[in-house]
Amino acid sequence: MQTQMTAVQVTGQNIANVNTPGYSRQRADMTEALATPTANGLVGSGTQVVRIQQLVSELMNNQIQSQNSDLGFQQGRQTALQSAQDALSEILSNGPNGTGSSGLSSQLTDLFSAFQAVATSPNSTAARQSLIGAAQTLTASFNQVGGKLVDLKSGLNTSLNNDVDSANKYLSQIAGLNARIADAEVSGGTANDLRDQRGLALENLGKLVNFSTSTDTKGQISVSIGGQALVSGRQLADTLKTYDAGGGQMLVQTATGGVNLTLAGGTMQGTIDARDNELASLQSKLDSLASNLISAVNTVHSGGFSPSGTTGANFFTGTSAATISVNSALANNPSLIQASGSAAASGDNSVALQLAQLASAAQAGLGGDRFGNFYGAAVAKIGTALNNANTQVENQQAVGEMLSTQRGAISGVNIDEEMSNMLMFQRSYAASAELLKTVDQMIQTTLAMKQ
Repeated sequence: MQTQMTAVQVTGQNIANVNTPGYSRQRADMTEALATPTANGLVGSGTQVVRIQQLVSELMNNQIQSQNSDLGFQQGRQTALQSAQDALSEILSNGPNGTGSSGLSSQLTDLFSAFQAVATSPNSTAARQSLIGAAQTLTASFNQVGGKLVDLKSGLNTSLNNDVDSANKYLSQIAGLNARIADAEVSGGTANDLRDQRGLALENLGKLVNFSTSTDTKGQISVSIGGQALVSGRQLADTLKTYDAGGGQMLVQTATGGVNLTLAGGTMQGTIDARDNELASLQSKLDSLASNLISAVNTVHSGGFSPSGTTGANFFTGTSAATISVNSALANNPSLIQASGSAAASGDNSVALQLAQLASAAQAGLGGDRFGNFYGAAVAKIGTALNNANTQVENQQAVGEMLSTQRGAISGVNIDEEMSNMLMFQRSYAASAELLKTVDQMIQTTLAMKQ
């Protein structure tokens, strides 16, 4: 009866934790109790529970931990690249020019169209005012996108810091659970629930960063990241922290040892990878586009003349995406735009034409590319990277679901199965009780005969 009661309790534990993350189903392993020697030979004495077994596959657990790191890496990249798309205000695609119908791409076109409008009507005040408006819209977008990319880099650094804090929490949990497991198992048996909690902490850590483990004879798991031991048995040997590698490039090192770590997976590395590759390249190309646009337009414009004969003024000021602006003197007085090639020729539009033709001119500073094509290629690169990240996330999620299903077949709780087991144990308990009742009646009958 005690054996069946224990089995019912284990079944009840499984049912109660059917929705508990990280829980592995348990089973009461039974065996025959020691037989009692009699004059007629050995007589069985029933059954007994020898252990409460946790149904787990260490191979599946290790595969899921590794897969979590791969998924976390792709999700870290996906989040960063999606944020870059939002900053660009472009519809990123793999099309011919990689851009949508809004944002800097169309505003560059609008600028050169406005230069063409001035060339068509060099004395038109409305055309000059429209040019100033198009230029101001473009420079404001440059400033906005440049600022958003700076903010995005700061935000990714904050995300990295948050991941490091979470990883340190899991490392501390693992060390603490190691101690509790070793203490609970010192007298025999297995601390199943504590092992489940530790397994969940390892899986959560794997989403953040790739790591390696080893297990000692006491069942304690040691954790190393980037070749550095952070959990050694029940000891938290070290933790993680971020450091500035220069220019706001936050990376990860050990907090106490100060060892710079090379991470191999997880959202931490995914964030770092996207930040220091695609996003850094995008920032650099955006600044190159702005500086080359400033230089090319100013070189042509400064050699022209306004209707009043003034010359030498730059059309743009600044040196980068964050600082580009329209010359305030021109913005306040569009008649000062130097569209003519001569101070004496009325209606001369030669400089305005040269400015309009910059749209199709190869720019040495952009590798021989045109302004629009250069920006389109930069945007397309982000779009391609984002599409790849989306695909990889979908693939990794599919692999994760497959592995979880396979592990569930081993470790998962099936309510129908548990209910069937409970009925079986209940009936066994009732039968055992009936047996004891029968034996008791037989003994009572025997005693009554002796009286």
